[in-house]
Formats: sequence, C-alpha cells, structure tokens
Amino acid sequence: MYTFVARLTQKPARLARVRRWGRWVPRSLVVGGCWLLAMGGMLFVPNLRRQVSANIQIGTASPDGSLRLAIAHIAHLLLTFYEIVVDVAHLDERKIAWFRWSGVNHVEAALAQGRGVILFAPHLGNFFFAYWCLCQRFNCLTVGTASSPELRPLYETFYALGCGGLDYDATPPREMVRTLRRHLAQNGVVLLLGDFWRSSFPAATLLDQVSRSPQGAAVFALDDGVPIVPFYAVRSGRQHNLVFAPALDLRCRFARHERRAATDALNVWLTSIIRQYPAQWFYWFNVHERWAARPITGGSEQMAVG
Repeated sequence: MYTFVARLTQKPARLARVRRWGRWVPRSLVVGGCWLLAMGGMLFVPNLRRQVSANIQIGTASPDGSLRLAIAHIAHLLLTFYEIVVDVAHLDERKIAWFRWSGVNHVEAALAQGRGVILFAPHLGNFFFAYWCLCQRFNCLTVGTASSPELRPLYETFYALGCGGLDYDATPPREMVRTLRRHLAQNGVVLLLGDFWRSSFPAATLLDQVSRSPQGAAVFALDDGVPIVPFYAVRSGRQHNLVFAPALDLRCRFARHERRAATDALNVWLTSIIRQYPAQWFYWFNVHERWAARPITGGSEQMAVG
C-alpha cells in the first residue's frame, strides 16, 4: 500500500498532474473505480483477503459479512486516498458544504469552562478532511506521524492549509506535552486519535483485545481537568458527518493514578464507534500487528500522546 502511495507522493510532477486532471473525473466514476479495485484486490491478492477478513471478524466479534466488509474497507481506503491526494488541492471555504456538524454545541459548552477541549477520536472516515474542517472553526492542534517519506507530502499539504500539528516521531516528548498543555491553557482544541498504536505505548484494551494505546487524553483529563469530547467523522456519499458527544469529566470516575482504567473506558467508546461503522475504520488492513505481540505483561511508563 505504501509503495502505491510513494509512486505519487515521491514525484511532485506526477502528483501535480494527478491533482490537475483528477478533479475532472466524475465522482461516480471515482467511487465505482475504488470498488472495482477493492474487489480485484480481494480476488487476486488472497493474502490480503484472508488477513483483512480475519481482522474484521475478530475485531467486530461477528462471524458473518467479513468479506463484504473487507471489500468495503479497501474501497474506503482508496476513496480516502483519492480525496487527500486530489480533492485536498481544491479545499477552500466553498467546500464547507461537504461537511455536516452534529452536536458541536458540546464542544462550545466545554470550551466555556476555559480549560480547552480534547476531541478524542478514532481513525474513521476521512479524518484528514475532518481535521481541516475543525480548523476552520476552532483553534486546533493535533498529533500525528509524518516520519514515513511516502506520507510526508500529504501532511505538508494539510499543514500549508493551516492545519496545525505535532509530529510524534520528530518532537521530544516533554516538548510535545508542554506545547499541548500551553495550547489547552489558551482554551484551544486538541484532536487526539485514541486508536493510534505503537509497541512502546502502555498496555490497554481495544476491540476487546489486549493491545497498547496512547494515554495522553487520560493524562490531560486526570491531571489538568481538561474536558474530553468524544468525536468521530464518517462519510455519507460525498458528505462528511462530524459527530460530537457530550463532554466527559474523567476525574469524576477515576483517580489521577488510574490512567489505564481511564484509557480503557475511553477505548470502550472507540470500540463501539468502530463497530458501528466498521467499513470506514482505517486499520483493518494491519491491526493484526497489534495483537501479534500478546501477551502484554506491562506498559511503558512514559506518557504516550496520540
């Protein structure tokens, strides 16, 4: 997959041509092409079919429909890739019509407390576009990883559009925490993707599997009293729906030292949303890598922000 991405992003002239001509391709043809490619991948790449189908079956706790969802998952990845390669070059204030907000009052009510807000989200829908839309309305900051040379040009495109972010791999941990705390203290909004994974993260449970998760949201909530607003974005046709839930005050449920318990509680919500929209979750193609390291006997003591 990353090899395919690199064929475009590592050649600026080719990328520019794709963006210039891609915008004229009818949307119906793009969507149809993504589905055809996804079905072809499932048919002619049996290892991909078996792995993605098995991951979905385990992660959704459902024995039925895994092949259908696997095809939909690959089609979703391809369509998202098209959007962040082609459509992103044409994002401006006129494209706000592509987005529909639901429950944004929960963010505004949480911001009224004056401690900033953490939007806690999964990699669902086109999360790149969702973050761009959030940045049009709020003073936002997020954490990602642009260490992959294949993906870096895409991150740089969004940065040029005003989407602020910290590179997890390039920013020293203490500097990252200080920057995020300073942003929250200025009543800013921080988007943290709670299903981001690294083998060095503390132990946690996600999709009912022993895994590892970043604890940044739990730490800021328990130590600093920052309200957490669960958030996700899903695609419906060309429209991107941004959905916000009521704010959570984790200090009412957990002590400061109960980071694992607080993270697991947040991950229960992540699991429910992923299972509600399984075809649009980003990681089915490689989530087995998270489960391969079981059992986990302990977690990193460092604060992991995702």
